[in-house]
Amino acid sequence: MSKLIVVTGGVCSSLGKGVATASLASLLEKAGLKIALMKCDPYINVDAGNMSPYQ
Repeated sequence: MSKLIVVTGGVCSSLGKGVATASLASLLEKAGLKIALMKCDPYINVDAGNMSPYQ
């Protein structure tokens, strides 16, 4: 049976979500678990760099 760990974040970038997720995945993998990471970006056709942080 699959189990999920979901990492979410707010509008602030550079919080370290990716580093924390990769570190957790590495630790779980070393513990013998099979890991598959997936990033879901809701802004598919939008350049998030041009958006206001309040959007």
